[in-house]
Amino acid sequence: MRILSWNVNGIRAVEKHGFSQWLTAESPDMLCLQETKARPEQLSDELRNPKNKSGKRYNAYWACAKKAGYSGVAIYSVKEPDDVKPLGIAEFDDEGRVLQAFYKDFVLITGYFPNSQDKGKRLDYKLAFCDAILKYSKKLVKQGKHFVLCGDYNIAHTAIDIARPKQNEKNAGYLPEERAWMDSYTKAGFVDTFRHFHPGEKDHYTWWSYWGTARERNVGWRLDYHCVDPAFLSQVKYSIIRKEVEGADHCPVEIDLSL
Repeated sequence: MRILSWNVNGIRAVEKHGFSQWLTAESPDMLCLQETKARPEQLSDELRNPKNKSGKRYNAYWACAKKAGYSGVAIYSVKEPDDVKPLGIAEFDDEGRVLQAFYKDFVLITGYFPNSQDKGKRLDYKLAFCDAILKYSKKLVKQGKHFVLCGDYNIAHTAIDIARPKQNEKNAGYLPEERAWMDSYTKAGFVDTFRHFHPGEKDHYTWWSYWGTARERNVGWRLDYHCVDPAFLSQVKYSIIRKEVEGADHCPVEIDLSL
């Protein structure tokens, strides 16, 4: 079961770069999107009712921000879930931060973690969101549920997850408080699947600035993850970064499950 996740930085914008054709050709079992920046009624039929290369229609689910053109997440899934719902915390649901699909074997969660912004303007909000995610992850495990939490965490966890760590120590996404939370998440047992399969490897990034030639020079940040509960790790066959896929400032990330 192939699960891809992609911060598209505006689904209507990425549609102009061949998103629908890419999705059909790629045909993942599930695709999680972040920063969709649109409501379903604003989208083309190709985005509301996409199909895979076999002609089977994806079930499409959306969590939108109250603020127009802002944030938002979505899930495309060939298999219809048993239930779909947001996180259940108004201050985060109002910004379209989380959507989760419940299946027999696991819960698929797409998350768009807040940006702490310049000078940590939204750091408190970011950390409150992160703490809610940690608490909810523990709750799912306590309930006996497996989960995949994928999306744009807006955190480069360690020095090998960012091209220029020293220069960015005071910048959003690499603040000590953000990295400390990621430490606490992994120390609680939750697994960064990419790092599990690629321990210690450098120069693997999922986001590059539009400025200059950052992507061409691979001056980037690894901000996008698939994390799982420890008992579910044995079902993960691989975890990779799809750097070759263009169309947005982020690229997709992918895992394959033995389900």
